[in-house]
Amino acid sequence: MRHCRVVGPLWAAVKHPAFAGRALFVVQPLDERGADTGASFVAIDQVQAGVGDQVIVLTEGNGVRQILKMGDAVPIRSMIVGIVDAVETAT
Repeated sequence: MRHCRVVGPLWAAVKHPAFAGRALFVVQPLDERGADTGASFVAIDQVQAGVGDQVIVLTEGNGVRQILKMGDAVPIRSMIVGIVDAVETAT
């Protein structure tokens, strides 16, 4: 799982049928202090996240397939599974 920020929505004129009816977002991974780290990537939304929200993204394809219950051929690897309310770090 990754801590990320929703950068914005993604639209596709043509996409795999498994993505039909699902909201797609570009998400940016964050470090423990909330700073950008690494490359952004695409994730489907399961929790009605919005642009700017900090979210938890499941990035393991098998877990995503189990949640979606769509079989082994699902090409979805990343799914937003939670919205972060607050982050506390040790000082």
